[in-house]
Amino acid sequence: MKTTVSKKPIMAAIVFLFFGLAFGPMTAGTPSSTQASLFVKDPSRMNVDMYKLLIITPSIFKNAVQPLIVHKNAMGLSTKLVILDEVYHQMYWHGRDNAEKVKYFIKSAMEEWGVRYVLLVGGRSSQFQPTWYCPVRYVSMVDDWDVEYLSDLYFADIYDAGGNFSSWDSDNDGMYGEWHRAQNAQDTNIDLIPDVAVGRLPCRSERELKIMVQKIITYETTVFNQPWFTTMLVAAGDTYPESQNANWTGYEGQYYGDRAIENMSGFTSTRLYTSDGSFSNKKDVIREFRNGWGFVYLVGHGSPKQWGNNAPNGTNFIQGPNSNDMWRFRNKDKLPVCVVSGCHNSQFDVCLRRVFNASARWKQEGIPECWSERILREPTGGAIAALGCTALGYTKEDKTSFKGGINELEGAFFHAYGQDHVTVLGDTWAAAITWYTQTYPVDWNSSAWGDSWIDTKVMQSWVLLGDPSLKIGGYPL
Repeated sequence: MKTTVSKKPIMAAIVFLFFGLAFGPMTAGTPSSTQASLFVKDPSRMNVDMYKLLIITPSIFKNAVQPLIVHKNAMGLSTKLVILDEVYHQMYWHGRDNAEKVKYFIKSAMEEWGVRYVLLVGGRSSQFQPTWYCPVRYVSMVDDWDVEYLSDLYFADIYDAGGNFSSWDSDNDGMYGEWHRAQNAQDTNIDLIPDVAVGRLPCRSERELKIMVQKIITYETTVFNQPWFTTMLVAAGDTYPESQNANWTGYEGQYYGDRAIENMSGFTSTRLYTSDGSFSNKKDVIREFRNGWGFVYLVGHGSPKQWGNNAPNGTNFIQGPNSNDMWRFRNKDKLPVCVVSGCHNSQFDVCLRRVFNASARWKQEGIPECWSERILREPTGGAIAALGCTALGYTKEDKTSFKGGINELEGAFFHAYGQDHVTVLGDTWAAAITWYTQTYPVDWNSSAWGDSWIDTKVMQSWVLLGDPSLKIGGYPL
């Protein structure tokens, strides 16, 4: 994507100087004149390679994230920590809400520091109030399940196809990514291509953050050349039984599991499939998970709390590990990159307040944390990162063309690592989404719930929970 230096900060400075000199100093709610800009002002130094990793965190987590900064710099990855209050100060003249201010700040950091990876630190700050440690963006694409859904791709898609800032709100009504039923898109020309790799540590407490930070440090300094890393666990079944639709032939989950394995050159794989009985209950997955794996791919159906898949032809639904089972893995420091293919497994806005709402309770949203949050912060093992859907995970079976969907996006992730040798986690995530946008370009003039609408939601809802700068397989020390 085209990278340009924004002229808006210059214009804002001119406006401030003019009105400040003409009418006297502005006080209430304005930035302090004694607080200098974080960014370089010398045009000759723009786009220099100052920092590769930008960490954005609220002040409450500042101390807990310090060991990660020391570690990243020691690994040769220049890292900059910026507190959210500083982000809001620096972007005072930009952004209509805090999420947009963060996005504008990322844009400036890319252009003036050369940032390639952005780690957002913080999830929900309350189980009963809609408050966040680090801002999120909700997308307004309504279907019969999701009124809105989380998208961290918003923070990564900085530019549109013309190299301009991409607000995801082309009609300027304060609602983002609008595309309502039986209508064309209200917010158009979003290219959906990540211009920077963004991941999130969705911690809800300092204790959780410390666990996640220590796991990253241990992983990157101990995993390299370990024999367990070059192994892959796949669990799957008959995602769409033929008994429900004559076009749903074969065992879809197992098919995509096999395709992922084919992409992972040099890896030894273990399959747990419902068709041969090797995946007959969650104990099968828990037992194997304990051995430690470089990658785990779970293909099936999900909710914020559960994951599983069908037995052949839908004769039974096999429950896999749920969010209460993560402590049973006990895989210690043998942490996989976990790709979980199921609806809402990574819906990291769930909270206990929703237990009082019948619909949310039925959707299993009235829980303290989602499946992917739980596996990420498990102190006795779990995963080093989790990639999954914050919303319904549409597949090719939902499309008229019968092509594309979340499973193909996941396949592109494994291809990026196993065939293209993209070894930084955020780059593999970005490569997969970029491939999908190019393979299934969005027609913004088509009607909602059509193929382009589905493709858009597939990309927007696929989130990386973990460190985007993670060196997959660790550093050679």
